[in-house]
Amino acid sequence: MKNPIDIFNKWFFEEEKLTSVTIPTAVCLSTNGLDGFPNARVVSYKEISENNFIITGPLNSRKGMEIERSNKVALTFWWAETERQVRIQGLASKLSEELADKIFRSRDLNSQIVSSICKQGTEIDELQNLEAKILKRISKKTCVSRPKEWGGYSIKPLRIEFMEFKKNRFHIRSLFELENGSWIIKQIQP
Repeated sequence: MKNPIDIFNKWFFEEEKLTSVTIPTAVCLSTNGLDGFPNARVVSYKEISENNFIITGPLNSRKGMEIERSNKVALTFWWAETERQVRIQGLASKLSEELADKIFRSRDLNSQIVSSICKQGTEIDELQNLEAKILKRISKKTCVSRPKEWGGYSIKPLRIEFMEFKKNRFHIRSLFELENGSWIIKQIQP
């Protein structure tokens, strides 16, 4: 396969088929931290849209502020069942309102409620009060509108590296780099 998006989809499907992990869509998002240090956290990969990787979350969170300052990001997938890693470097841009609405509506009600009430990453004195507020809202089972600060990012890949781990440590690594609109493939030593 010459298209890294096709390879990614094939590998993702193979891992999804085998995994017993509750969240096989977990991916490490790395950003340039506000304090100059790299910053990484696990987020949920949603889909590929127009050859871009889609992740979601609060736009006013630390990751949102970091992406606003520098849209150069990295995604790292590790799939234990197939013993594969995919590393992606690219440029992040905000999702359209329409796509953010569609993804928010597809989330389960508890996730919608937590996203509408919590201010991700900010300090809190009384965690019990916040939990009570969330549980009260969940018990009502009412629809939730997408908060204006909830959205996501479309990550346009510029580099995608695929790595298949081998027991003999002779791992297979292929690097795809986007140059003038075409993917250039390079083999990388283990």
